[in-house]
Amino acid sequence: MNKKEKKGWSPNPYVLIVLIVLLCTIATWIVPAGNFERAYDEELGRELVVAGSYQETEQTPVGIKGFLESIFNGFYDAADIIFFILFAAAYVNVLSEKGALNALTGMLLRKLGDKDVLIIPAFMLLFGLGGTTFGMFEETYALIPAFMVIAIALGYDRVVGGAIVFVGVATGFAAATLNPFTIGIASAVAEVELVTPKLLAFRIVCFILFEALAIAYVMRYAKKIRKDPTKSVMYGDPNALQGMEGMGSKEEIMQSEFSNQHKLALLGFVVLLVVMIAGIILEGWYLTEIATLFLVFMVITCLIYRLSSNEIAEMFVAGAKSALFGAMLVGVARGVSIVMTDGNIIDTCVNALANVVSTLPASVNAIGMVVVQNLVNFFIPSGSGQAVVTMPILAPVADLIGQSREVAVIAYQFGDGFSNMFWPTAVATECGIMGIGLNKWYKFITPLFGMIFLLQCILIVIAVAIGL
Repeated sequence: MNKKEKKGWSPNPYVLIVLIVLLCTIATWIVPAGNFERAYDEELGRELVVAGSYQETEQTPVGIKGFLESIFNGFYDAADIIFFILFAAAYVNVLSEKGALNALTGMLLRKLGDKDVLIIPAFMLLFGLGGTTFGMFEETYALIPAFMVIAIALGYDRVVGGAIVFVGVATGFAAATLNPFTIGIASAVAEVELVTPKLLAFRIVCFILFEALAIAYVMRYAKKIRKDPTKSVMYGDPNALQGMEGMGSKEEIMQSEFSNQHKLALLGFVVLLVVMIAGIILEGWYLTEIATLFLVFMVITCLIYRLSSNEIAEMFVAGAKSALFGAMLVGVARGVSIVMTDGNIIDTCVNALANVVSTLPASVNAIGMVVVQNLVNFFIPSGSGQAVVTMPILAPVADLIGQSREVAVIAYQFGDGFSNMFWPTAVATECGIMGIGLNKWYKFITPLFGMIFLLQCILIVIAVAIGL
């Protein structure tokens, strides 16, 4: 391999995640093992960490056998997400292969004309509202391929399509106003009210500022690459149009007939979304129910297009195959938490970070809580899981350092949510679904994450200043 080839080499996402699993495995031999005591909370129906109960335990380092088995155990642990991605991809594949998405895109292009860029803020805001209110997040994974088709048809790249969905919903999820899975649990654990007029007003302002920043950034990138395609992070990548080869040019898509079959199929898509949202809000649906919903509507859509039973089966297999790269990456990435759990080092890391916050001077300790929560999200990517581990610790820490527990909850929601767009253990899934390398995603997202982090620090200081 020559020097030029070496310089251009970038690791496959699977290679990068396995390296992270390996580093975490090594860490289990170096970082002291330890655990917090946990007590079951009847009201929340969850086990909570007991503040001040951390104790070092006998070292349980993960060996070669444990490292290798962590991949399989990761697949087992993440089975619900993996199968959800496969089922949802099968449904989206039918809409794509039968031309419904092209017909929809063509109709939008004809209606919007030179204002088609408005598709970006409209849908990012829609996804953001879902994230900030009822905690929509993983449920949107299935929509990423559909929006990649739309984005490429508009003259952008697949990153724009993925960002419309992922950045839109992740921003709303992090800038939560009512999200029951994050601030709902965190507020209950910290023993503060979820909603007060002052607190709700502050959260609404946060949501507007963060979502506006994210939308402006994605729109600016989209306009830039449509004007000059060489500015795209995907420029020169042989996979830039992978899976999109048969979609046709923008002109061809604009001439796509919006047939009655397409209208009926897309009406089914709208019905699916309505039923899904209602199920999440009213019945507490999660991945099992939603995956089943996608499967049912895939079959219904196939029947609309008068496909035979064999053709339906082939559609399912083809759709699942298209998402296999991303779905399997979820299982590999889950190996990180498997290794750290088996090595009993997660609580040690959380305890160490909490101790750092308690020693910071008053002028920066609120920002310190934000930094700590961003770091903790690497170890505990689950929003609700992080709440029941860190809030019982950081709520008393907030008392000790003279901050309100409401500020601790705000620091938690900022740190838990926004770094989901940055840590490789979190974004590996989305990159897999988008079919892009992690290096491409970091080239796109790093400037935005830097601005978001700065805004987090500014807003937490304001929260302290106004007496939240």
